[in-house]
Amino acid sequence: MPELIAPTAELHTAWSEAHREWGPGAHEDGFGLRADDEVESAAGFAEWVRRLEAESALCAYRWIVEDGRVLGGIALRHGTDAAVLRTGHIGYGVRPSARRGGVASWALTRMLEVARERGMGQVLLLCADGNVASARTIEKVGGVLESVRVTELGAARRYWVTLE
Repeated sequence: MPELIAPTAELHTAWSEAHREWGPGAHEDGFGLRADDEVESAAGFAEWVRRLEAESALCAYRWIVEDGRVLGGIALRHGTDAAVLRTGHIGYGVRPSARRGGVASWALTRMLEVARERGMGQVLLLCADGNVASARTIEKVGGVLESVRVTELGAARRYWVTLE
């Protein structure tokens, strides 16, 4: 059974394996990885993990881990500023070899529970218009399509999930 854990430098090797599986230039949602983050060395990776911890008041990062293997990442962004309205409250990504097994739905359901515990009444989720798997995942957890908008990354589906 997978678990959501806070990022840790102890999983450098396991995280690197997942990162390589995505391949160069691929977008890994949910990890908070920036183009200037140096994650190859142990020291650089530890520095990146420290940055994620320091940002915890704005964004709660969690890794999806099972049996010491990093399956993906998910992030809960707080607030309603322009960045959150552009990218959504929750972003997630699952490594290619772990897809189609319910991992994304499982992690998204758990992160919605965290959002509820933090007093959020509803959350915004976005996915690329052509990402049928992500759209189904969002709809499965109660996402209601608000609109499809053109963004700098292409057309995006905007969903709201109301938390009770």
